[in-house]
Amino acid sequence: MINSTKTVLVVDDEENIVNVVKAYLEKEGYTVLISYKGQEALNIFDEKEIDFIILDLMLPDLSGEEVCKKIRIKSNVPILMLTAKVGEGDRIYGLDIGADDYMPKPFSPKELVARVRAILRRTAGNRIATEILELNSGDLTINFKNMEVKKQGKLVDLTATELRLLSLLAQNIGMVFSRDALIEKVLGYDYEGYDRTIDTHIKNIRQKIEDKDIKYIVTVYGVGYKFVEE
Repeated sequence: MINSTKTVLVVDDEENIVNVVKAYLEKEGYTVLISYKGQEALNIFDEKEIDFIILDLMLPDLSGEEVCKKIRIKSNVPILMLTAKVGEGDRIYGLDIGADDYMPKPFSPKELVARVRAILRRTAGNRIATEILELNSGDLTINFKNMEVKKQGKLVDLTATELRLLSLLAQNIGMVFSRDALIEKVLGYDYEGYDRTIDTHIKNIRQKIEDKDIKYIVTVYGVGYKFVEE
């Protein structure tokens, strides 16, 4: 089926692979943007409307895993990891940090395009409709693109970790996250600190965005936390 409305960002440092993937996607009607580096990919993502990302993991500057985690803070755009890392642990980690699919190299370009179609079909309607989330008549405003949070119109001073944590929760309203899941998605897979560290960050966020009348983060006892819209 020809699709002329979707834009795919292909991120890989191997030019021959980029050219092959680009050719197959364009044959199917997709608009294709390319990047050979992680930071460049993030810049393109911030500047363009991207519907799908094909992401290599072994990039020369910023790893694909880091690119994935940074994008997941602000967007649920579908991500397919295309990589030479084929170990079970690599696949599990990739999926855990937010990839929608994981495809090892070498690969079939036709199968890759089929997976892109399937994932786009499955995730249709799930994208965040806006880059700005406004809650309770403007009591709290979160600009995911600029990574800016305001409480009653005043800029909230959040640490980088608090900002990542709040963005993850707010982009998944009603979804319960365990402490382990929050640590992995926000602090990283290799974090070895105490899991109650996440409680400290949640406490700090609550002090900055909540008041006696409005609560945004709910504790799910024995499990973790979820963001609610009152």
